[in-house]
Amino acid sequence: MKEQFVAYIKNLQNEITSALEEIDGKAKFREDKWIREEGGGGQTRVIENGKVFEKGGVNISEVHGKLPESMQAYFGVKDADFFACGLSLVLHPKSPMVPTVHANWRYFEMYDSGGNVVDSWFGGGQDLTPYYLFGEDAKHFHQVCKTACDKHNEEFYETYKKRCDEYFWNAHREEARGIGGLFFDYLKKTATMEMQDWYNFVTEIGDSFLDCYLPIVQKRKELPYTEENKTWQEIRRGRYVEFNLVHDKGTLFGLKTNGRIESILMSLPPVVQWKYYHQPEAGSEEEKLVEVLRNPKDWIN
Repeated sequence: MKEQFVAYIKNLQNEITSALEEIDGKAKFREDKWIREEGGGGQTRVIENGKVFEKGGVNISEVHGKLPESMQAYFGVKDADFFACGLSLVLHPKSPMVPTVHANWRYFEMYDSGGNVVDSWFGGGQDLTPYYLFGEDAKHFHQVCKTACDKHNEEFYETYKKRCDEYFWNAHREEARGIGGLFFDYLKKTATMEMQDWYNFVTEIGDSFLDCYLPIVQKRKELPYTEENKTWQEIRRGRYVEFNLVHDKGTLFGLKTNGRIESILMSLPPVVQWKYYHQPEAGSEEEKLVEVLRNPKDWIN
């Protein structure tokens, strides 16, 4: 399974970066291969200062070795080895009219002292973080997610949409990071789902990413915006940073397994503002966004 999924994410990285370069029309991804001292490595691809994307990364990693003591305690195991691979991407557009997007698809194995697989699972998802709310964009993103889920189980979209709303929640702000999408973790073998079935589901979601996001970029990238719009984008980016550094389990895992710091923090936007007690004007488009972030919606219906 791990060889199968590694091959998949390598191919998906190529497909996604090629499509993003084409829609940006200016910047190209810079590739940076790295090796993890304890085992494994990865391939980081970063795009910066483009016509559309101010900063973004599409990274793959394949790491293995001794599970750190802090993570052994987290999983409730002793003397375990692990293998983890995945593709993680974050794109921060230049225009505040184009939403930030995040996606991640990953596979994990854990081994006993004899090298036998004692546990394995898939995880991942994709979610959208707009700065200005366009209802048709939100519906499009969620509809593509639902269509991909429904091919495998008609209950998956509702289940993983709810988990996404719960996970990407800035509890200290009492608001969502964005308008959600899908989030799933610990997808393990069950009476009805073999690991190959989960592989088929996760790769279906991965394959749907460009259909989720690129039509929105195409529709919004040429819209005019003001300095005030840009300031609002940078303030909202601050909330994105807060979530990633305070709550995100992927960031925590990377830091605790001695991951590559540049790749882990690639998700952070290039320019951010924190204004003291900033409140959007009553009745404004900015307030409209915040209201939705405080009360997650059913975008399909």
